[in-house]
Amino acid sequence: MEKRRDARLERGRRTRETVLDAAVALASVYGLEGLTFGRLAEHLGTSKSGLFAHWKDKEHLQLDAIDRARAQWTDRVMAPALRAPAGVRRVLALHEARMAFYAEGVLPGGCFFLAAQTDFDDRPGVVREKTAQSLHDWLGFVRSVVEEAIALGELPGGTDAGQLAYEIDALGESAVIHSRFVGPDTTFPRARRAVLDRLRALAVHPDLLPEE
Repeated sequence: MEKRRDARLERGRRTRETVLDAAVALASVYGLEGLTFGRLAEHLGTSKSGLFAHWKDKEHLQLDAIDRARAQWTDRVMAPALRAPAGVRRVLALHEARMAFYAEGVLPGGCFFLAAQTDFDDRPGVVREKTAQSLHDWLGFVRSVVEEAIALGELPGGTDAGQLAYEIDALGESAVIHSRFVGPDTTFPRARRAVLDRLRALAVHPDLLPEE
């Protein structure tokens, strides 16, 4: 009896994760506001009633999609960067991992978070708050990686970590939009080069970084 219950819970967990992966992918194209039960059910080839067994309304689905997107971002962008040596190389690796995530076409719309921010930048409520917190946490992580490089003496002590984190993130967001209109083959190498040149100009030991 216990094994059957555990197996049923595991199936439910896997189903929920599959649905949320689809929700994140759809939201990257249509935004969180465009993430409807009908659209999600059609994409999955299932019924809306089956989705209501997991989420009582659209808002709860949106909130869980944000959590799933954060987990994906942690796995595909942050974790690879943390395998690079601490310092300027890790700062660059973080941006490179982000560009690789976009270039691989993991999400059909490019970036879940950019779509969500565009949807909810001027709309109050819990979805906006959670979206804003995700951006705040991401910028804090980028800043912490920059501060680590400063503490190690690989970036000058007077470096404004918050400003550099903002610039790196802004280049990442710009790359998403430009890749859709200008093309990824041009955009992603330029976005990488922009951060690389900025870091080489700041670095105490530029030879730690590639030349191109």
